[in-house]
Amino acid sequence: MTSDSQNLQKPNEAEWPANYFNYFTEVEECFQKARGTNLFLLSPLDWALIENWRSAGIPLEAVLKGINGAFEKWRSRKVKRRLVNSLAYCAQAVMEAATRTPSRQSGQPLSAPFAAEEISRHLQRCAMQLRTRPEGALQEMALTLDALSAEAARYTTDLGELEQQLTVLEEKMVAVLRASQTDQELLTIRRTLETELRPYRSKMTADQLAMLERRYIDTALLERAQLPRLSLFYLH
Repeated sequence: MTSDSQNLQKPNEAEWPANYFNYFTEVEECFQKARGTNLFLLSPLDWALIENWRSAGIPLEAVLKGINGAFEKWRSRKVKRRLVNSLAYCAQAVMEAATRTPSRQSGQPLSAPFAAEEISRHLQRCAMQLRTRPEGALQEMALTLDALSAEAARYTTDLGELEQQLTVLEEKMVAVLRASQTDQELLTIRRTLETELRPYRSKMTADQLAMLERRYIDTALLERAQLPRLSLFYLH
């Protein structure tokens, strides 16, 4: 194990709560606890939302208060149509809690997670990278990203819908790349995965391992093809 890995596992308490690793994990654990499902995995959009809160200087205390407050209101409802499956449900409560927390690091007004210009630039950049590939299917995806980019302003209030569309596109993109790989190329990726994963296998469930393996292979294929991740998690 490298010294960097050891530092991640044992963060410097003196840097709390500014420490990047602690901020993310504390928010994740708070959401899981409030939801009552410790095995619930945050989505890429959820991680992007956490990153935005941290970058905006919103104190960890305000984020945790907002999450707990949002779930208290949800539980008080007589009719609960659906479970809370995203941190986005707590976004407004977090912003309200931030305005009541004097230790906020940034004096700038708080804003929506992403501006339309940011979303548009991200999608245009992804489309440009897809156009460097010869596959017709990837060229068509670039056109779809162009169309989404043109409507970026509409998605600032419905990031979930945009994230779903980007997830579908990325799955198609990975499928195209996987089909173009030889058996030996895929075997090489799996062997590298096994080497990196071996020390942690005993600490993970079968479901966790399966998800990690899939994400690892998908990412490796995209990196080899020098293609982008489309999710808003990779916007910055």
